[in-house]
Amino acid sequence: MTRAYTYRHRVTFDETNLVGNVYFTNYLHWQGHCREHFLADHAPGVLDALRSGELALVTVSCGMNFYTECFAFDVIEVAMRLGARGGNRITMDFDFARDGTVIATGTQTVACMRRRDGGMEPVHPPDDLRAALAEYA
Repeated sequence: MTRAYTYRHRVTFDETNLVGNVYFTNYLHWQGHCREHFLADHAPGVLDALRSGELALVTVSCGMNFYTECFAFDVIEVAMRLGARGGNRITMDFDFARDGTVIATGTQTVACMRRRDGGMEPVHPPDDLRAALAEYA
């Protein structure tokens, strides 16, 4: 198994529904948290490029598979690995675990883009992002 970047999250009541389990869209939200923490920790130049508008990371697809429920105050570890990289696209694979047991898996593909003349054009991932991702391939 390849190395994973891990983000730990403690579930709060606002992330649960009336039944008391975590509402499904929160898993996708946690994927975003994991991705953003990875950038802050390993490719802060990408965050600067996002802030300046020089770069846009556009989510083009995402998916989830759920195996069991989780509830308020569970501690969830979100492990992110590089699934694939080609052209301007990066696919990340996610494992969601509670107490060492995988409770869900997910995937997300982003396209690296640049705003030009009122539109978007594809660009290669920045060098610092490619270098950071190489450690998780």
